[in-house]
Amino acid sequence: MILEVIFLIQISITILFCIIFSVFDIRKGFVPDKLNYILLAFGFLSNLILTIYTTNIKFILFSIISWFVTFIIGLMLWKLNVWGGGDVKLLASIASAIPSGLNISFLNISPILSFYPFSFTVIVNSILVSFPFLVVLLIYLIIKNEIFNQNSEVIKGFFNYKSLKILIDSNFNKHINISDLKPGMMVNNYYFNNEQVKELIENNKNTNLKVFKSFDDEFKYYFKTITAGGLTKKDMYLLKIMNSQKIISNQISVKLGIPYVPSILIGLVIAIFYGDLCMLILKNLIFVI
Repeated sequence: MILEVIFLIQISITILFCIIFSVFDIRKGFVPDKLNYILLAFGFLSNLILTIYTTNIKFILFSIISWFVTFIIGLMLWKLNVWGGGDVKLLASIASAIPSGLNISFLNISPILSFYPFSFTVIVNSILVSFPFLVVLLIYLIIKNEIFNQNSEVIKGFFNYKSLKILIDSNFNKHINISDLKPGMMVNNYYFNNEQVKELIENNKNTNLKVFKSFDDEFKYYFKTITAGGLTKKDMYLLKIMNSQKIISNQISVKLGIPYVPSILIGLVIAIFYGDLCMLILKNLIFVI
């Protein structure tokens, strides 16, 4: 009974933190590091208490292993521009607090578990939950921007991969003034010929901007942000300085920021009360077949 009460506290605190993170992500577009560290500390501490109470090292051991594995995999996905740094830290913190699926008898919580760690279940659930939202958002932006009205040929090629990619790129990106840039924004390919721009970016240490050779006949190079962490303050100031010196233009293309933490919150709640959506889908498919 005492174990289940501690499990319930872990669940409640983790969900509460995710709600707070969701508010920050929606309103300000980032996840506070300090709150992430508090959740991480709570995860390790609560599982250490479980280890001391039960004299079973598995609780703190699983907590550390789950946090480490989730953080390393999340870090690799961050490098591939899949997630932001805040999202990675949040998922790792969740892994430290709830390293495995929990069964609480007096709440009738008995989720369907998967063969991979609980944090991966949260990731899978959040991806499956966010996909329909992204489709609806894309349709809304297409209607709002009157893409079909501007080009009737788009309708004919809507199910073509290239046309669909153009639709996504044109609706999930926007042009803004360089003076309006903020840390964390993701810069799309900016093409240029000026060697000075190349030198300034390459000499800027600890930068998320990188220069690439262009295969376009009109331009020699292009630069863009290379991680999901987006622009650092140094990157932002460098771009503003180059703009003030008239060596780059006033406008730049950035990716439209979409809050992902609410999807993590929903994925977490589903994982706790229902289980792994992928396993649930497979179970129902096997039952139907």
